[in-house]
Amino acid sequence: MITVQDVTRIYRRGRQEIVALRGVTLSIAPGELVGIVGRSGSGKSTLLHLLGALDTPTSGRVFFEEQNLAALSDRERALLRRNKIGFIFQFFNLLPTLNAVENVALPLQLGATPRSTARACAREVLEQVGLGRRASHYPEELSGGEMQRVAIARALVTDPPLVLCDEPTGSLDSATAREVLAILAALPQAGKRAVVLVTHDPQVASRADRIIQMQDGRADAGPTGRGQDVRAVSIA
Repeated sequence: MITVQDVTRIYRRGRQEIVALRGVTLSIAPGELVGIVGRSGSGKSTLLHLLGALDTPTSGRVFFEEQNLAALSDRERALLRRNKIGFIFQFFNLLPTLNAVENVALPLQLGATPRSTARACAREVLEQVGLGRRASHYPEELSGGEMQRVAIARALVTDPPLVLCDEPTGSLDSATAREVLAILAALPQAGKRAVVLVTHDPQVASRADRIIQMQDGRADAGPTGRGQDVRAVSIA
């Protein structure tokens, strides 16, 4: 599904060069739940942005379903993000003026799906994450865990082959985080959908099929089986 080939990403701040990624090579297959861990500044977010077609590398190539992302136009990358990649963030990013079903339906409506069809699909996905009865509630009326489940539903409503999660449990208490993690761990589908999550939490990382350890812009993509002890992995 995703192949990253010898990717470097350099940012320039005035005359200063900041090397965020250094020769990263890895691949992610449909059905995998992959954790990305590492200290702040190690390159985790930069890698996630490249995987999500939010950025392009300074050198090297990123392929999504055999398409070189850097060769796509801005519009083509935007369409790919909208239709094929679901994003889940730490702080939910829900629109406060829309209720739950309207927030979830938004990606479909942006793609010209009729309003009634989009909302019917949104209600179905909200049912899947246990929020069918809260569909008409606004973000300010929901708990943190409920808002994150709305965000998960929004990421899934287009049935994307890739879901990217940036610290998805970082703003939740431990009990709610476990509930959300259980939902995320069930999202990968063999041969169909991969899930990649950036996390500082060893318990979250322990659910991954494989862990990519980031350090100083380099990636160690060695295998770690789901549920195995990952305490030896440095997570800061």
